[in-house]
Amino acid sequence: MTDTVADKLAAAGATLPQAAAPVAAYVPTVLAGNMLYVSGQVSFVDGALMTGRLGETVSLEQGVIAARGCGLMLLAQVKAALGSLDRVERVVKLGAFINSAADFTDQPKVANGASELMITAFGEAGRHARSAVGVPVLPLGAAVEIDAVFAVRAV
Repeated sequence: MTDTVADKLAAAGATLPQAAAPVAAYVPTVLAGNMLYVSGQVSFVDGALMTGRLGETVSLEQGVIAARGCGLMLLAQVKAALGSLDRVERVVKLGAFINSAADFTDQPKVANGASELMITAFGEAGRHARSAVGVPVLPLGAAVEIDAVFAVRAV
C-alpha cells in the first residue's frame, strides 16, 4: 500500500493550514484542463504573517521557514480546490518572490523551503521548474510569496 500525500506530510511533521481567502480581486486557484494554477501565497508561519526583508531584518534561515509556510499554504489551496492532494500528478512550476535587500543573493536557498516540501509531499513528481526572484517589496510586507502550477489527474 502506498502512502497518501497527507501521510507523507504528517510523517514529516507538516500540518496544512486553513486555505486563506483572497485579499483582493482574484481567486485562489484556476483549474484549466488538467492544470491547476495557484495564486501567490504569502509567508504565513504558525498562523502569523512573516514580514521583513531578507538580508536586513529576516535571516536566511527565517526565509527558508517563510518559503516552507508559503508551500504549505499552496498545498492547502490545492486541497481546497481538488478535495485531495492525491489528485496532483506533478508539481510543474513554482515562482518564488523574495523580499530582498539589494545585496542579498541567496533567493534560491530561500525558495528551497517550498521546493523541498513539494519533494517531501510528492516524491519525484514534486521536482519542478522554478524561478527565485528578489524583489524590493511584497504585499502586506511579506518576506516571501510563491505561486505554483500543478498537473492534475482527472477524477
